[in-house]
Amino acid sequence: MDSPYSVPLGKLIEEFNMEVLRGASGYQERPIRTVDVNRPGLQLTGFFDYFGHKRLQILGRVENTYLAGLTAEQRRESFEKLFHYDIPALIISRGMEPFAECMEMAEKYDRTILRTQEATSAFMSGIIAALSVYLSPRITRHGVLVEVYGEGVMLLGESGVGKSETAIELVKRGHRLIADDAVEIKKAGNKRLVGSAPELIRHYIELRGIGVVDVRRLFGMSAVKDDADIDMVINLEQWKDNAMYDRLGLESLYTTILDVQVPTLTVPVKPGRNLAVIVEVAAMNNRNKKMGYNAAMEFTRQINEHFDQAMSQQNP
Repeated sequence: MDSPYSVPLGKLIEEFNMEVLRGASGYQERPIRTVDVNRPGLQLTGFFDYFGHKRLQILGRVENTYLAGLTAEQRRESFEKLFHYDIPALIISRGMEPFAECMEMAEKYDRTILRTQEATSAFMSGIIAALSVYLSPRITRHGVLVEVYGEGVMLLGESGVGKSETAIELVKRGHRLIADDAVEIKKAGNKRLVGSAPELIRHYIELRGIGVVDVRRLFGMSAVKDDADIDMVINLEQWKDNAMYDRLGLESLYTTILDVQVPTLTVPVKPGRNLAVIVEVAAMNNRNKKMGYNAAMEFTRQINEHFDQAMSQQNP
């Protein structure tokens, strides 16, 4: 199924260091819209039912060995049938030399022929993974994304609550900014979300009273990152005296983004609270939970054991 998004073929060629043996007209801007790739073994034998011609076609050692056993005329016929379809590109793996009939038919039908030095399976897994990210479902959320102790933390809340100020304090403490104001979120896999900043505002942050600053210029390259997994969401809200806030952390709350559930905390904001330190502790605690240790559950267990012992002493 085609994605509503696309990636130009030229970007994939550059990323995977592919050699262009023959480029069709406008091949670099050719949009790729499907994550799947295809090895045209059956198609080379003449079977084209359910042929995914919009996919990148990869020629591996098996297909090459089959073609080597054909006569030149048979190879010419096989490639003519294949290139009759408007395929985005034929990629030859393992650095193998293309057949003369392949280049002849590519010239006739104006098709792109590429070559990679990688093994077929390794190349396929790599390019499918890249296409999964480029073509994944995505949304944009108003917020701030920072990486704290390796955890991607997205800060949400109303304008003026202190998201950007918290982020700049975290950067000063050695953590990294991914996005301020707008976070582009992509779904990479079934349970993984990747956040990044729109190209126009990447590495910039807005601080009320100061204006827009370039974090990369002020704090260096180590203070920024192009993207990060979103591991947790922290909602910042103004402190409400009559509100009930979780004191133990036993309740697990989640925010659903692109059908992925992300652990969520609500942190009340009022003068005197060091939000940067709170976010650091929340990130470390979330990491602990993922590694199997829940401080709230352990504390509750100890309290229960204490009361059980007290009750047993009262009732021998």
